[in-house]
Amino acid sequence: MKTETIQELSFMIILHAGNARSSAFEAIAAAKRGEADEAAAKLKEADAAFLDAHKLQTELLQEEARGTTSDMSVLLVHAQDHLMTAMTVKELAVEMIDMITRLNRLEETT
Repeated sequence: MKTETIQELSFMIILHAGNARSSAFEAIAAAKRGEADEAAAKLKEADAAFLDAHKLQTELLQEEARGTTSDMSVLLVHAQDHLMTAMTVKELAVEMIDMITRLNRLEETT
C-alpha cells in the first residue's frame, strides 16, 4: 500500500472518529436537556461513524497481514489515538446519559 493511501485512510479515520466523538458529546447535551430520544439518536450516529472508522482500520490491518504494507506512520498512530479516545468518550457518554436519566427521574418524583 502506498504511503499516500495510508495517509488518506488515516485522515479518514480521524474524520470519522471526530464525528463519533462530537455525536457522543451531543448525546450528553441532549440528555442534559431531558431529550432522551435525541440522545439515543446521537449515540446511533456515533456508532455509525465508528463503523466507518473500523472499516478503514480493518482495511489497513488486512493489508499489513498480507505483507503489502509495513511502514509505521506517525499520522496513522495519531489516527488510532483519535479513534481510541473517541471510543472512550462514547462509552463514558453512555454511562453519563444513564446517570442523567436516573437523576431526571428522581427530580420528577420529588
